[in-house]
Amino acid sequence: MKILVSALEPSSNLHLKEVLKHTNNIELLGIFDKSLGNPLHDISEMAIMGVVDAVKKLRWFFKVADEMVELAKNADKILLMDSSGFNLPLAKKLKTAYPNKEIIYYILPQVWASRPKRTQKLERYCDKLLGILPFEIDCYQSKAQYIGHPLLDEIQTTSSQKEGTIAFMPGSRKSEINKLLPIFKKVRQKLSNKRAILIIPKSFSEEKIKKLYGDISEFEIEKETHPTLSKSEFAFICSGTATLESALIGTPFTLSYIAKSIDFFIATKILGIKQVGLANIILTHHNSTTLHNELLQQEVTVENLLHEYYHSDREIFTRKAEELKAYLAYGSSQNVAKILME
Repeated sequence: MKILVSALEPSSNLHLKEVLKHTNNIELLGIFDKSLGNPLHDISEMAIMGVVDAVKKLRWFFKVADEMVELAKNADKILLMDSSGFNLPLAKKLKTAYPNKEIIYYILPQVWASRPKRTQKLERYCDKLLGILPFEIDCYQSKAQYIGHPLLDEIQTTSSQKEGTIAFMPGSRKSEINKLLPIFKKVRQKLSNKRAILIIPKSFSEEKIKKLYGDISEFEIEKETHPTLSKSEFAFICSGTATLESALIGTPFTLSYIAKSIDFFIATKILGIKQVGLANIILTHHNSTTLHNELLQQEVTVENLLHEYYHSDREIFTRKAEELKAYLAYGSSQNVAKILME
């Protein structure tokens, strides 16, 4: 079976890899990580950061979408994952060109946070909508189903916290690292009696690490996120999938994020986004509580980060993390694989 895949994000490709463990005789076409096959475009070509970057590459993205439509003529099914800015217009093009081909959307756009009218397009252009958050299914009239959360399949470890071990995760994009790492370095200096581990994405080469991070000799370096978080008593994490990973592992953390001013303005003032951390968003929908503090923009200071480390209530965090895990209930990978193989 040939499946056209559009998976632009590193996290989407981790989830895709887990799904493929439960399939057989599948050939991937399209956009995905080159470790999974021979993509039309590797995900490294698709990376953007914020509105300004997206506008600059707009014409190129239109060209890639047309290439995907052409490639789809050889596919038996179509799997779109996350990245609604690209995948939702692509779904329209694909359904127009191939009305009888099944289009499956896995990891749905965050319509509960902004632009809820996207649900109408998703239901019009897609045949199956596979949600990974229980509450998001209520945003749709039909076709949507909760199939579990992929991280519950992928996380194979639980917290075995070692007192005095702290993890730092300044993100994976250049702009994130440039803004957060200098602050994290100062925090590390203030906690010089602690063991400090800097978690770096697996895909980064030594050359890229040297170029992006500079002098990181004060840190131990790890590339395995889950086991490193599990042995850490606390973590300083940039917004992203890692915050939910740390929550499900059970390692207390604080979220730190510094966005471009225009992106932050659009998110908070125009789109009305009030929370950044996915664990907080999920718990708020579930029982109107939160798991962790969020330090954003000017709030990301050495003093505030140190206050989080010394004063966060670990017992409350543990209790809320268990509530979160119980709410998500089960993993999604086998369920997605079953739908693909039908």
